[in-house]
Amino acid sequence: MNIEHLKLFLRVAATNNISLAGQALGLSAAVASNHMNKLEESLQVRLVHRTTRKVSLTEEGKAFLPYAEDVIASVVSAHAALGFEANALQGTLRLTAPASFGRMHLIPALTGFIELHPSLNINLKLSDSIVDLVEGGFDIAIRNSKLKDSSLIARKLTSDSRILCASPDYLAKYGMPSSPEDLKDHQCLTLMGLDHWTFKGKNGDIAIKAKGSLSADNGEAIRDACVNGLGITVCSKWIAFKQLQDKKLIQILEDYPLITETAIWAIYPSSRQVAPKIRAFIDYCKQYYGEIPDWEK
Repeated sequence: MNIEHLKLFLRVAATNNISLAGQALGLSAAVASNHMNKLEESLQVRLVHRTTRKVSLTEEGKAFLPYAEDVIASVVSAHAALGFEANALQGTLRLTAPASFGRMHLIPALTGFIELHPSLNINLKLSDSIVDLVEGGFDIAIRNSKLKDSSLIARKLTSDSRILCASPDYLAKYGMPSSPEDLKDHQCLTLMGLDHWTFKGKNGDIAIKAKGSLSADNGEAIRDACVNGLGITVCSKWIAFKQLQDKKLIQILEDYPLITETAIWAIYPSSRQVAPKIRAFIDYCKQYYGEIPDWEK
């Protein structure tokens, strides 16, 4: 039984796509399909159902999956016992992350990670849309929203606190709101789909629907609009900490903290065995950002 064929089978099980699975391992679609055929021939059983659009595991494939995971995990452990440490990671790590966080905080973090693992290639997709890990063939997604898909696993990397901000020019022109209810008389800048803001008040939660003349699908765009005096907005500290330091933005309504359950998460498909490259990346990021990241200090 070929170990490389088993690695391909595990990737096929994760992506439901032989071409994507092969791409993740540096194989052409034809070679990947041939490897799957050889694995099935060696086992004398069909492991996947093939269609023109995707593949799915047969009952035999589902039964074989945990054993294949155990074999690969044993190989990894054997390599470690022989002195092949984590810095010998090879292959490709496919990541996706929000565009703003990726540019501002993930790219700088990758510098040290790549130095530690020079034989590991990084394939990074930056998008503010929620992408499908399995369909996209990604190993890890960085997200700052709550996990909804129970087939995925989330590991918290660091905190993501959010505050209400405005520019000095806007406040000089339109005045400082004294309570969340006052926001109905102000221009509120919103990320698309995030126009319900909830604040903690002295007598209970206060929920408002933010309204204004501008919404956008990118956090940096909303932040910059706020800096330019177009309105009031909710900002993650990681995206606005420099503007707050330079007094281009001012935190407002500090007596009414926003109620959020956000954090910076690493999301990856559920599996009995976590690939060493995934574990190494998550452990590195947790140490790099820390429980209290620089943008929170």
